Amino acid sequence: MKSRNKAVGLGSILTIIIGIGSSAATASGGLTPSAAEHAARSFEFSYRTAITSVPAATKHLEFWLPYPVSDANQEIIDIRVVSPTAAMVYSEPRYGDDALYLSIDNPQPPINVELRFKVRRTEYIKKDFSNLKAGSGPLDPAVEQFLKPDKLVPIDGKVTEWAREVTKGKRTDLEKARAIYDYTVSTMKYDKTGQGWGRGDIYYACDAKRGNCTDFHAVFIGFCRAVGIPARFAIGFPLPDKRGEGEIAGYHCWAEFYLRGYGWVPVDASEASKHPEKKDYFFGAHDENRVQFSWGRDIILRPRQHSGPLNYFIYPLVEADGKTIDTIARELRFKDLSAEESARAF
Repeated sequence: MKSRNKAVGLGSILTIIIGIGSSAATASGGLTPSAAEHAARSFEFSYRTAITSVPAATKHLEFWLPYPVSDANQEIIDIRVVSPTAAMVYSEPRYGDDALYLSIDNPQPPINVELRFKVRRTEYIKKDFSNLKAGSGPLDPAVEQFLKPDKLVPIDGKVTEWAREVTKGKRTDLEKARAIYDYTVSTMKYDKTGQGWGRGDIYYACDAKRGNCTDFHAVFIGFCRAVGIPARFAIGFPLPDKRGEGEIAGYHCWAEFYLRGYGWVPVDASEASKHPEKKDYFFGAHDENRVQFSWGRDIILRPRQHSGPLNYFIYPLVEADGKTIDTIARELRFKDLSAEESARAF
């Protein structure tokens, strides 16, 4: 995917960027025609961060914050950035993930950076398999990369053995993907107690059989790849079903798998586990109660970070003289738009 970058801020000026989301949506085809038939949700989103302290005598500080883009299922508009110095948006080449980037000499905390935008998120449903035809031929390289292992999701002999056992007797990729989904939902427990959860470590997940969304989807993605089905990881933030406004406690992640001759198919195994009555729904669907920020694992940002690839990219990364620091606070909030506000905005 071609890299790109753009300036988005000047000093401490509140910069309003109108149309970046719209242009990105146009480039990728915008919201699909069928989107009008699906549920949609329009809301404002704010991502506030504060670097509260830095090591003494720090000469240089770098800051990366995930930066959302429009695609077929979400339209991002009216992006506003508040920062103490000029900011840039860089796109990393592997997945096309965007990051807001600041470079600050002789930093003096507190350093506050805020990202605000409006988003119209549309329910993503792709589950009409009635006319599914088996595809053939080589995969596009952009799809084929999602057969490769991640650091914490290796495709080694043991994982392949487990995946083959789960899909035993299944002939088509659709049947295999459904068997893997059913296995993940039925054997994993959504449980964030103790240690080890939340890293998306397939060996931990298969051993403990519990964890959060990263652990659920490590199993689903790893097993799919092990039997030759491309699968990819996405991460963002969830919204409660009830409309209104409030604070968002943390991230949520989900997955997609690829069927030749059909395309990408959405799944959300952890939501299916938490809501068993929606198990069939979440095989082939993502609801509108979310906003996506990035794709993939083992992410190398631009400019390249010193601390090595990120397991996933959803929270800020801060490096002081090339070393990661974690003295950063964050607050995430949403506010649903009324029908009138949404009509005016979108």
